[in-house]
Amino acid sequence: MQLLGSRLEECNLLHQSTTISVFRHREHAFISYFSTDEALTFCNDVAGLMKVLNFTYISQEWRLFIDASKTSLKGVLLHNGNKIPSVLVAYASLTKENYEFVQRMLNSLKYNEHKWKICADFKVIAMVQGMQQGYTKYACFLCEWDSRDRNSHYVKKKWPRRRWKVREKNVQLESLVAPKYILLPPLHIKLGLMKQCVKAIDPTGCGFAYLATKFPRLSAAKIKKYVFVGPQIRELQRNANFEARLTDKEKTAWDCFKMESENFLGRRRATNYKAMVKDMIKAYQDLGCNMSLKVHMMGSHLDYFTESCSDVSDEHGERFHKDISTIERRYEGKWVPSMLADYCWNIIREKKDSQYKRKKWCVLQGSGSLFVNFL
Repeated sequence: MQLLGSRLEECNLLHQSTTISVFRHREHAFISYFSTDEALTFCNDVAGLMKVLNFTYISQEWRLFIDASKTSLKGVLLHNGNKIPSVLVAYASLTKENYEFVQRMLNSLKYNEHKWKICADFKVIAMVQGMQQGYTKYACFLCEWDSRDRNSHYVKKKWPRRRWKVREKNVQLESLVAPKYILLPPLHIKLGLMKQCVKAIDPTGCGFAYLATKFPRLSAAKIKKYVFVGPQIRELQRNANFEARLTDKEKTAWDCFKMESENFLGRRRATNYKAMVKDMIKAYQDLGCNMSLKVHMMGSHLDYFTESCSDVSDEHGERFHKDISTIERRYEGKWVPSMLADYCWNIIREKKDSQYKRKKWCVLQGSGSLFVNFL
C-alpha cells in the first residue's frame, strides 16, 4: 500500500485535485530496539532485532561495516555471502570519522559481546587500531613496513611483525579491535592497484590521452589524480581500444591487473592465484609503479585475505550509501530512532514482496482524497 499513491500519480490515474495523506505506524515494531545518545542513534539489542526481522543470527556470520559519507557516519551489519539484506545498527548525522566517536559506537553496540569482523577502508582500519592519521612511514597494521625505504620495495617481502605499543611506530592510542578481526577491503585495494597502474602510464602517451576522450565527464583534476570508480574500471577492462594504445610494459601490467581483479579480488579465486599476483607485482615493478599500501598488501600479506574476497567485500557496504539515501532525504533534520526503525520496516516489506507476485490494481479517475494507513 505504501507504493499505491506514488504509482497512481505516475500513471496519471488520479485527478489533479486529489491529495494523498499518509498515516504511518510501521516503525512501532522496531522502535524499542534503538536508542539515542546525543548525536549517535544505535541498536541496543542486535540479537532481538534480528529475531524480529526473522533472520537467523550468528555473530560470526556477520561483519560490521563502518564508513562515513558527506552527511553521516554509519555502522552496518553485512551478512557474509550477502544473501541477507544489510541491517543498519548505528547512525550519526553530521559526524566525521574519528577515534573517539568510533569507540563510542562500538561500546554502544556492545562489540565485545558480538566480536564481528570489521569491514572498512584503510583510513578506518588505522583509526580503530589507534594509529596516527596521515603518518605514512608505518602505514601497515600487520607489519612494520617502512613506506619511505624505497630501496627495499619490491625486494623485501617479509617485514618484522608489528608489535602494538602506544607511542611507538605510528601507534598513538589503544587498539579498539584486535588485528585478527580486521577484514582487508578488496574494493579499496582494487582501486589502489588501478591508481598505481594508471599513474605509471606515460602521461604524454596515447594510452593516457585516451582516458580523457573515453571519460569526458570525468574532470581533468580526477584524471590527473587517477581517480576511477568500479564501473569505469570494468568499462576499461572490456575496452580493446585502450589496450591497443598501451606500450608493451603498460599492457603487461594492465593484463596482470585484469587477471588479478577477476581471479582473486572478484567472485572466484583461481587455483594459481599466487602465481598471478606474483606476476602482477613483477609487472608493476618493471613499469615503475610506486609501492603503495595496497600493493604492499598484495605482495606481503596475501595469506591474510579471506578465501572468498567477494563474500566479505567492502563493496556491499559502499552500495549501502545509495540504499539509505532515500530514507535520509525523508528524515533530513530529524535524526531519531524512527529512521533506523523505518529502514528495518523496509527490509520486512521487501522480503515479503519477494515472496508474492505483483497484484494488478484497477483504479478509476476522480477527484477527492486518498488516505493510506500503514499498520
